[in-house]
Amino acid sequence: MKLAVVGGGSTYTPELIDGFARLRDTLPVEELVLIDPAADRLDLVGGLARRIFAKQGHPGRIVTTADLDAGVEGADAVLLQLRVGGQAARNEDETWPLECGCVGQETTGAGGLAKALRTVPVVLDIAERVRRTNPDAWIIDFTNPVGIVTRALLRAGHKAVGLCNVAIGFQRKFARLLDVAPGEVHLDHVGLNHLSWEFGVRLGGPAGEDVLPRLLAEHGGTIAGDLRMPRQILDRLGVVPSYYLRYFYAHDEVVRELGTKPSRAAEVAAMEKELLEMYGDPALDEKPALLGKRGGAFYSEAAVDLAAALLGGGGSGVQVVNTYNAGTLPFLPDDAVIEVQARVDGTGATPLAVPSPDPMYAGLLAHVTTYEDLALDAALRGGRDRVFKALLAHPLVGQFEYAEALTDRLVAHNREHLAWA
Repeated sequence: MKLAVVGGGSTYTPELIDGFARLRDTLPVEELVLIDPAADRLDLVGGLARRIFAKQGHPGRIVTTADLDAGVEGADAVLLQLRVGGQAARNEDETWPLECGCVGQETTGAGGLAKALRTVPVVLDIAERVRRTNPDAWIIDFTNPVGIVTRALLRAGHKAVGLCNVAIGFQRKFARLLDVAPGEVHLDHVGLNHLSWEFGVRLGGPAGEDVLPRLLAEHGGTIAGDLRMPRQILDRLGVVPSYYLRYFYAHDEVVRELGTKPSRAAEVAAMEKELLEMYGDPALDEKPALLGKRGGAFYSEAAVDLAAALLGGGGSGVQVVNTYNAGTLPFLPDDAVIEVQARVDGTGATPLAVPSPDPMYAGLLAHVTTYEDLALDAALRGGRDRVFKALLAHPLVGQFEYAEALTDRLVAHNREHLAWA
């Protein structure tokens, strides 16, 4: 089995490598290709990756290359974890929206749109090159904004599934609080990527006992603290929202908070510099503890489970992924990309039946889905007017004056990445 990772020079990659090494019985990788144009980073990450495999006795071969076509040739699956523009572009996404009194964040709001506009054309070009080289390869997208990027891939006819680590993070957290094995916890996870709620937490499978009320009663304070939301929100809703809902439920508070400290991108850039120095130490043969603060917790385990199921090598067979709605949420178009539990096998991901969200949740999901339609149109066809319409449609913007000012800033900060600008 051959896997390729586009964006293999990311500081995330040792987390992925550790998962491949530990879970080699689930996903027996014979060759792993790390692809990245940044040769200096790729050398450091590749060296650590080989040492991790060696320490854990993994017999697989790790190859590094800047040649995308050569790297993906013959791959059974290609994982996408790239960041167009790097942390510098992310820093801009997180700062210029604040000038207009709007949240600055890399996956939602105006900053999320900027990332989508930069990313979708690049990802589609990569996917076409994968299809020319190996049309049977699966594409697993971890590149944000996952929902929009996955929808672009599926609409272009690619064999693609989107993956996020939010759901597996909740699963592991709830398992610890309940003192059960993670595999015993099934989430009624419903929504879009970075706009989702846990409507139930079931023990033993989709038909198991729903222990969410007990979790909230006994551990509501802990869960709310991790989400940085007031506990009474969880108690009144009776559900656990993704922490990304804080941008919606406490927008003005978050804007004030973001204006008083360095951006998350600046924090991550400093962390990455330290991580890369660590990766260059020839004595280091495991992922460092600092990587846990970088983000992407449990990404490797989710990626292994998904790849194994798609390639017929094992895996749980049921996982929260991003895929076509296909009637699962009847108030959304069939070709919307939703994030729910799905049955995954060699044919792809098929959503399981999920609880029907009441109008308060359904309305927001429909609103953001409409924005994602417009965002994808802007990413595919370009043009200032399309960018403006997407921003005006976003619930975190929604005002003519803001949309105009944000459009000007988005274009000004992203000209080098937007062919039409």
